[in-house]
Amino acid sequence: MANDQATSAENPQRPYVLGIETSCDETAAAIVSADKRVLAHRVLSQIDDHAEFGGVVPEIAARQHISHLDKLLESLMKDAGLGFDDMDAVAATTGPGLVGGLMVGVMTAKAISAATGKPFIAVNHLAGHALTVRLVDDISFPYLLLLVSGGHCQILSVTGVGAFTRLGTTIDDAAGEAFDKTAKLLGLGYPGGPAVEAAAREGDPKRFRLPKPMVGKPGCNFSFSGLKTAVRRLAEECAEGEGILTIRDRNDICAAFQQALGDCLIDRLKNAIQLFRETAGNGNFPLVVAGGVAANAHLRGRIEALADKEGLRFSAPPLALCTDNGAMIAWAGLERFREDPAINDADEAPRPRWPLDDAAKPMVGKGKKGAKA
Repeated sequence: MANDQATSAENPQRPYVLGIETSCDETAAAIVSADKRVLAHRVLSQIDDHAEFGGVVPEIAARQHISHLDKLLESLMKDAGLGFDDMDAVAATTGPGLVGGLMVGVMTAKAISAATGKPFIAVNHLAGHALTVRLVDDISFPYLLLLVSGGHCQILSVTGVGAFTRLGTTIDDAAGEAFDKTAKLLGLGYPGGPAVEAAAREGDPKRFRLPKPMVGKPGCNFSFSGLKTAVRRLAEECAEGEGILTIRDRNDICAAFQQALGDCLIDRLKNAIQLFRETAGNGNFPLVVAGGVAANAHLRGRIEALADKEGLRFSAPPLALCTDNGAMIAWAGLERFREDPAINDADEAPRPRWPLDDAAKPMVGKGKKGAKA
């Protein structure tokens, strides 16, 4: 540990951490330094491989990770002008996610760890999203986090690198899942989030009225299943005459959907802000939004406006770091490494389910693979 401290004192850029992300359909890796620089960053998207299926096919995703990760890492090291021996630690997403993809990333990271003698750090994918804002902004603990992605929708109190308390979560579908299913229903293709956002920009959000589940109720939990069902029924009604949706109908439905989902997020966040103020005893804290859905400009703008109204500092990662990427995994690993330079998670296995707040009661049951998020 003394050697690590001496190294950091001599070179403020150290430690260097390699991060590998293979939890879903992006093969990604990055190298991050202690002075918050992303030394190299590579992401290989699999959108074209899954587009014809309207969603991610786990077996295809895993095979693509196997086919491309080695070459991607080789290119990454050339970009940075570094070798694996120059790393101080190797981090990989160990859960939650698709187990086939997780295995590829974890096994690769452990192989590099074993070959170089550098510690392996198991990173929770959600922690990667949650801590990214500290890589790109001067954000200190505690802060209130809205984590919205394809598989997760949670509001969390973040009081430390590994200290997360869940204030609210979805009781059914995640916000990103609702976007993807709406896009598929309306024939907008995959990925659904950007497609719905683009259509909504051309639509009238006031033409149709859609339900806003949980709005006005106490607590911070979400529900989007009813909203998704209402979109399906509305699309069927609009298509009754000629049997197809017009471009105008489709755009207006997207605009109404995006507006309704945004209303749900804002209502739940208002409750969370009040709760956080009561429990944290601090009225001035950052409001952070992270995850793939945070790339939606409309939703991002509404959340920023709420923060301004509440007198809170708003912060969010740049759009490129909202979706799955290796930099967020490298940074989460670096945060843990700085807290415990003797860390080594060599015995950790991939975890398809891995809630950030292990003490929180699962909202949608649990199974053999562990508690659902």
